[in-house]
Amino acid sequence: MAMAYDVDLFVIGGGSGGVRAARIAAGHGARVMLAEEYRLGGTCVIRGCVPKKLMVYASRFADEFEDAAGFGWTLGEARFDWSVLKANRDAEIARLERIYRSLLDSSKVEVADERARIVDAHTVELASGRRVSAGHILIAVGASPTMEPRIPGGDLGMTSNEVFELENQPERILVIGGGYIAVEFAGIFAGLGTKTTLLHRGDKLLRGFDEDLRDALGDAYAKRGIDLALGLTLSRIDRDGGRLAATLSDGRVETFDRVLVATGRRPLTAGLGLETVGIATDGIGAIPVDAYSQTAVPSIYAVGDVTNRANLTPVAIREGHAFADTVFGGKRHCVDHGLIPTAVFSTPEIGTVGMGEEAARAKHGDDVVIFKAGFRPMKATISGRDERTLMKIVVQGSTDRVLGVHVVGHDAGEIIQMAGIALTMGATKADFDRTIAVHPTASEELVTMRTPHVVKAPVGVG
Repeated sequence: MAMAYDVDLFVIGGGSGGVRAARIAAGHGARVMLAEEYRLGGTCVIRGCVPKKLMVYASRFADEFEDAAGFGWTLGEARFDWSVLKANRDAEIARLERIYRSLLDSSKVEVADERARIVDAHTVELASGRRVSAGHILIAVGASPTMEPRIPGGDLGMTSNEVFELENQPERILVIGGGYIAVEFAGIFAGLGTKTTLLHRGDKLLRGFDEDLRDALGDAYAKRGIDLALGLTLSRIDRDGGRLAATLSDGRVETFDRVLVATGRRPLTAGLGLETVGIATDGIGAIPVDAYSQTAVPSIYAVGDVTNRANLTPVAIREGHAFADTVFGGKRHCVDHGLIPTAVFSTPEIGTVGMGEEAARAKHGDDVVIFKAGFRPMKATISGRDERTLMKIVVQGSTDRVLGVHVVGHDAGEIIQMAGIALTMGATKADFDRTIAVHPTASEELVTMRTPHVVKAPVGVG
């Protein structure tokens, strides 16, 4: 006789992945309980993608005001008020959190606003002391920013969590890191008028992206007045009156109002009780899972950033949905992590899906054909802004299949979503070529490029 549990599913973590899994499982008839110790919505909604994107919008208005003159508009003095942006942004985040709670309520998911830890393979204990037995446990606690590497005075810096709590706009800021978060916040602060320095130990930003995208963003950020301190690290931070003195690895000392450390994130697995059930995490604390998000303990699953597979909100949502369908809906399927469209909300924006040129050549050798277009966007021809748009298609020569599409420029994120559909369907370059262009748009370049890009050999070679 099967053992009776208090619930069929207990979800630890109320972020995007956990909430989706809870709602879908409940829709399949499961009795579901979810625990969240902070705020429903997780990193993305509360202190990540959503509030950040609102700040990105705010940061781009200065360009719009400046560009308007070329189109015949005369504007008065433009002034930015940080407190207004913060208040309106926070109000929107609170509204979204209420929606998340309402969705769970309407799905008949019981919510516990407290921390939970695993006691055994089928039992969870809440901070209040209540124990709940469950047929299945799903861990969806996400990750948190780190302050690494540890340096003297490092605690004087802030992470991407605290940046949303700033009451005043800094006049000068040092952003440390070269990934999504660092690049995006550097663009935000610079756009809002803060003197911004972006410090990264590598020679280019966005490691792992196509090299042309990396070069294009570096050039654009330099033109926008962002001080790119590449190939350097931070040695220490000291108080200097009401400001912070940052000592860089080359010996120079510069003062800032704030130092934002955006060098990485770690899964929030500490204190979850994983060791009590024999689940060993990897070197950074991530939970190993199989293709169906199942851990070494059959009744326990994990989705989202806590697994460190592909740390993106839409991926966590898909993983949570697939888990619920598989375990409770009788529809066994898993998420393909091999082709993930993504955007970097820098200014200019980046959209990318599939292989970069370097990765394609590493896998397919000379069987790679590149199509590339760089041009001044139509709007800039009248505004006079010094900016460039880049579009690039990576193709496997023998099959004509499109391996990757990469865009730098206005609405790159919107463009890449559509390109992602095409690549997921296995589109070929011929499919792109026979698609009628939408004119005049920037994205029409993706279906009008006909001549392969020729890489010139170095002098004396070939």
